[in-house]
Amino acid sequence: MRFVIVTGMSGAGKSTALKTLEDAGFFCVDNLPVMLIEKFADIAHDDKLEVDNVAIGIDIRSGEALGQLSLCLEELKRHNYNYEILFLDADERTLVKRYKETRRSHPLSKGGRINEGIVREREKIEFLKHKADYIIDTTSLLTRELKAEMEKIFVRGEAYNNIILTVMSFGFKYGIPRDSDLVFDVRFLPNPYYDLDLRPLTGNDEKVVEMVSGCEEYKEFMDKLYDMIKYLLPHYKKEGKNQLVVSLGCTGGKHRSVTVANELYARLSDLPDTVRIYHRDIAKDKIVKGE
Repeated sequence: MRFVIVTGMSGAGKSTALKTLEDAGFFCVDNLPVMLIEKFADIAHDDKLEVDNVAIGIDIRSGEALGQLSLCLEELKRHNYNYEILFLDADERTLVKRYKETRRSHPLSKGGRINEGIVREREKIEFLKHKADYIIDTTSLLTRELKAEMEKIFVRGEAYNNIILTVMSFGFKYGIPRDSDLVFDVRFLPNPYYDLDLRPLTGNDEKVVEMVSGCEEYKEFMDKLYDMIKYLLPHYKKEGKNQLVVSLGCTGGKHRSVTVANELYARLSDLPDTVRIYHRDIAKDKIVKGE
């Protein structure tokens, strides 16, 4: 039997997570009072209930009782009730945006600024993040991507590495992406921009790929870049990092960086981690020039 405690920041996706678990056959209860968790665990482990898996939602709505959750969890362990904690998180900017879009007030804002409520909430539930078995940062996740991560952990039983890897191409003339963790300059590669036939194309077109990858430096660079990312990933995971953005830049973000990003994404896709690709500036040249 799996006993899952779903918690985290308000607005980070707990409702979606519980709905996904419910669809997967879990018996779910949201906002269960802390003092009832132990009793609920007793009932859940009773064979008469005839449920295989249960999940409960616990968050800042528990109020001051949330501070007693650590003692409650110790009691569950004392009774040999195994549990898993799923913590959903997102950065402050994203949480504020989500609250504004839904026009809801934060539980701790008390009519004040949403940001202040988020800061207070993070302080109150930080201890749960340290206890969590799984941490999913939904800052950049679509709803379907969150559901896919949930299914990976709780349906297919796959190992979860707590990291989402984004490979991003960009153009230096439009600025380095602010959320970059690792930035690589690929402007040493042949530039298709100076070929009038290739200039309108992008790194998604085969002719551009052939030109960029045709130089002898390309393959050696790709091999070393791939090896370095593979080497770094487990070390980032060990430090608790759950998102990694690898940004690859050329002048306009249209040819060389797109080509390199596509190949790096293809090479990394065989990893058990969630790997995504994003071409930030691939179409900006047309917008700027009004084509």
